Amino acid sequence: MSARPAAVVILAAGEGTRMRSATAKVLHELGGRSMLGHVVAAARALDPHHLIVVVGHGRDQVTAHLAELDPQAIAVVQAEQNGTGHAVRIALDGLDHLEGTVVVLPGDAPLVTPAALQALVAQHVGTAAATTLLTARYPDPTGYGRVVRNGPDVLRVVEHKDADADVLRIQEIATGHYAFAAGPLREALGKLSTDNAQGEEYLPDVVRLHQEAGLTVGGRIADNWAETVGVNDRVQLALAARMLRDRINRHHMLAGVAILDPETTWIDADVVLEPDTTVLPNTQLKGTTVVRRGAVVGPDCTLSSTEVGEAAVVRRTTADGAVIGPEATVGPYSYLRPGTRLGRGAKVGAYVEVKASDIGAGSKVPHLSYVGDATIGERSNIGAGTIVVNYDGREKHRTRIGDDVRVGSNNSLVAPVTIEDGAYTGADAVISKDVPAGALALSENTQRIIEGWVERKRGKNST
Repeated sequence: MSARPAAVVILAAGEGTRMRSATAKVLHELGGRSMLGHVVAAARALDPHHLIVVVGHGRDQVTAHLAELDPQAIAVVQAEQNGTGHAVRIALDGLDHLEGTVVVLPGDAPLVTPAALQALVAQHVGTAAATTLLTARYPDPTGYGRVVRNGPDVLRVVEHKDADADVLRIQEIATGHYAFAAGPLREALGKLSTDNAQGEEYLPDVVRLHQEAGLTVGGRIADNWAETVGVNDRVQLALAARMLRDRINRHHMLAGVAILDPETTWIDADVVLEPDTTVLPNTQLKGTTVVRRGAVVGPDCTLSSTEVGEAAVVRRTTADGAVIGPEATVGPYSYLRPGTRLGRGAKVGAYVEVKASDIGAGSKVPHLSYVGDATIGERSNIGAGTIVVNYDGREKHRTRIGDDVRVGSNNSLVAPVTIEDGAYTGADAVISKDVPAGALALSENTQRIIEGWVERKRGKNST
């Protein structure tokens, strides 16, 4: 039998009432992905012939998300939630000639790893079992079904409420992750009954039917119990997020990244950090952020889908969709909005906001400025308090600043306008006309002094 599964079925139809949310349960996020996104990624690592997601509550939300997440995955609607066994049965209805291994995963257990699933499938195929359960030894197994064994064979799974004192001492629990042989699975699904308190078809009853038929039922104990935890409410979601944070941080540190305070550092699953980068406390790296070798990020940064070049330094900065070039410096208290691109050695300093602008190599916007919809060449300097006036109330226009330009303090650059190479502008200038190369542009206001004005307006005792 091939180790490549014939199908992976992800159960994502549950209502999730304990989340108390209008958002479908499996769409709640941690580590930069939805719960479903994490499970789909782990399932895809198995390279299944078919990936099927059973949807029910919030089906429109979940189906739309799945189409963006994995267009090749098949969404199957469970119109009435008649149990996990029923969900798997309808998932397989269109796959009449399916042979091989069928893996079934809960959509609300986002920490499962590809390695755990690969080990489950390998054991299942290697032992020619009808059913193989992924199990775990929980520090506190209260509330979970216990796995009763005879050596490698699983004899039964006993729900907590039905367990006697001896069974309650067992720490190995069933996690809801399964590998089945397709033929025996389909046969057992056809025999499931709704003769129970909930009136539902239970997938664990397939395990019992296989045991009663004398088929092999095995169990693979997860190497790390945390990989199998499920999420039923927001408290458990927060706990799972912290577990994932610790896993991601550990992975990066072992790969050569210095994370000075892992407990205050949150890194999404799709972030790339090269060796010899440094991440300082209170930093969040989100989305598809990439930090290149030797860069320093933090403290107090939030970077979303931002690229940080080699040896760049980014401090106390919020950035979204920006590209920070090698050896550039950003911050403190800077805001880089989407479309910002900084060249090698560029500087964006304190209390500067940049949006949809290119700032060339070695150019500086040191402090207290807004640069929007602008192109700045190399080695130019933008004086403190400068504002690029890019919006006329209807449309946004572009400002172009050449190489080796010096823009004076407290300028307003009224777009569309061009300041050519080597030009200077004076302090307090309003630049609304193009400035030729090498020229000085001034916007002069003559200083007036009115003697005695304060006393006349405010009285002799004014301070």
